[in-house]
Amino acid sequence: MPLSIAARADRSSHIVTAKGNLTLGPDLKNLQQAVRVALDAGPPDGVILDVSGLVYTDSAGLGELTIIYSLCAKKHCVLVLCSVPSQLKQMLELTRLDALLPSTPDVDAAKRHVKQQMQKQRGSFETHDAAAGE
Repeated sequence: MPLSIAARADRSSHIVTAKGNLTLGPDLKNLQQAVRVALDAGPPDGVILDVSGLVYTDSAGLGELTIIYSLCAKKHCVLVLCSVPSQLKQMLELTRLDALLPSTPDVDAAKRHVKQQMQKQRGSFETHDAAAGE
């Protein structure tokens, strides 16, 4: 099943929805490209990857998710997966990437996660600025 991607802005986050197979092939880079476009447009506080429509993910797809994580981290943007299918969840746990790629049950929970993480980041920046005497 080919990979299809849809993206939309939602307040301070971008929601990218992936459906099909996240596997090695010509469509694989489309997910990364959609995230790059979202990051270049803002950058947003968070990128929410709705992966509920993924049928199968292989190691190349898992690698693509880690590249997306790196892109988001460079922009100080929170990345969260939502509605993770059991096959992908199992892969994330097996590789221990679940610690790097947090997941939530749905988009609303992902929005709350992004908001909480941004509040933590802003709090740590304020503490760092105060310690630096600014």
